[in-house]
Amino acid sequence: MSKTEVAVETVKKDVTVKVLEKINAFQQSGELTLPSSYSPENALKSAMLILSETLDKDKRPVLESCSQVSIANSLLKMITFGLSPSKGQVYFIPFNGTLSIMKSYMGNMAIAKRVGNVKTVNANVIYKADTFEYGVNIEDGSMEIKKHETSFASIDSSEIIGAYAVVVFNDGSKKVDVMTAKQIQTSFEQSYTKGNSPAHLKFKQAMFEKTVINRVLKTVIGSSDDSSLYDEKPVPTTEEIVEDEIEEFANTEVIDFEEIPEPIEVPKMVAKKETVKDLFEEPTASAIKPEAGF
Repeated sequence: MSKTEVAVETVKKDVTVKVLEKINAFQQSGELTLPSSYSPENALKSAMLILSETLDKDKRPVLESCSQVSIANSLLKMITFGLSPSKGQVYFIPFNGTLSIMKSYMGNMAIAKRVGNVKTVNANVIYKADTFEYGVNIEDGSMEIKKHETSFASIDSSEIIGAYAVVVFNDGSKKVDVMTAKQIQTSFEQSYTKGNSPAHLKFKQAMFEKTVINRVLKTVIGSSDDSSLYDEKPVPTTEEIVEDEIEEFANTEVIDFEEIPEPIEVPKMVAKKETVKDLFEEPTASAIKPEAGF
């Protein structure tokens, strides 16, 4: 076994064991509650299988090139979200020696169904030749789709001028969001490729639908009692992310890449006085702070 392989195997073993120990401790103390159908052990195994095959832009294994602290932080956040990488709900991104994660739109849907009382989420694009009408319900101020008629002729010959998403809640109520092509393009321009990646160009319809789904679900998740768990901030993307995603896009699976979070702190509810760094380093007396948290 090469030196690199030994280093990678050591990281896999150390991080997995220590992250599970922390998760078990958090659950026993009541600081973390996971969905009954979610197995952190299985999620970690899936994550490690994926990370074992993931390379950074210099073609180095991320388990060797990224810091153990950032790897642990990403895995802890994945488990806190209750998401599974094997289901395409979360993706690991190496960036300048740091591993971070991002939720896919499927991850957002999983969270919305769990914490936002969501039953279904559907989206459609609007073609220029379509008949489309929407307005505001004057009784509650909510947006509603009044009419949308399309045809194969529209799809084959017409440009996309917008998209909308409809969230149906378990109580039968609905939430609608509509975005114009200009608004969606503005969102695209926040990405590294400015909306000119192969995925954006070859799968325009899917990218439009994904964007409006993500926007409407952010409001649903953000208004839930667990909203603090899912806050994210964007950071720059890198070219290798786009290359990875276009390969998966060819299999018709939509993958986020205009929004990649920073190595985000694990929510305070998960741990109160210990940092992820404590997984690997013994704190000195001077380093201990009374209110230290993730």
